[in-house]
Amino acid sequence: MAPISDPTGDKAGIRRDLRKQRAALPPAEARAAASQAVHRLWSLPVMARAARLALYLPTRGELDCTSLAVQAWRRGRAVFLPVLTGNRLRFAPFDESVELRPNRFGIFEPVAPPRRWCRAIQLDVIVAPLVAFDIHGCRLGMGGGYYDRTLAFMKNRSSACRPHFVALAFDMQRVPTLPSAEWDVHLDAVVTETTTYRFD
Repeated sequence: MAPISDPTGDKAGIRRDLRKQRAALPPAEARAAASQAVHRLWSLPVMARAARLALYLPTRGELDCTSLAVQAWRRGRAVFLPVLTGNRLRFAPFDESVELRPNRFGIFEPVAPPRRWCRAIQLDVIVAPLVAFDIHGCRLGMGGGYYDRTLAFMKNRSSACRPHFVALAFDMQRVPTLPSAEWDVHLDAVVTETTTYRFD
């Protein structure tokens, strides 16, 4: 499915349009796209060096990256999942033995004591979901602003001293341009089933 070429100018409209298109993807097509995107993700140089990797559990039609966790474990990487703490995220360790529990949004999180959580700055790569992205590296999420608040420190740090912020998406989630606010944290890369976009 092609990217929408004439999205509405407001974020709510873009979310509505893109979530509708994403929900319309046939399951087999979505599974194939997810497999291709995850395979492509490993070709990023930062992934070759990443020892501590955060990812997400998909919800509401997001690209399924659970195979990424399995591949990361096989490669000896430490895997983390986001945990809501107030209006920000921390990251809890995740492996096959970890119990999962839904948070207030119905998103599953690892059951782990806070002493085992880590902060974003302690991670090498953070892989996030999105609703839409543009060619400038702007990311549109679900509207909670959790990643932007959690990663706000990255706007004042050099790229060599921060986790790399990467998103996985379907090709059809690319839009020409997104409204952007000064607090938005831009992506370092977006990986889809056919293309890898890298941003300065």
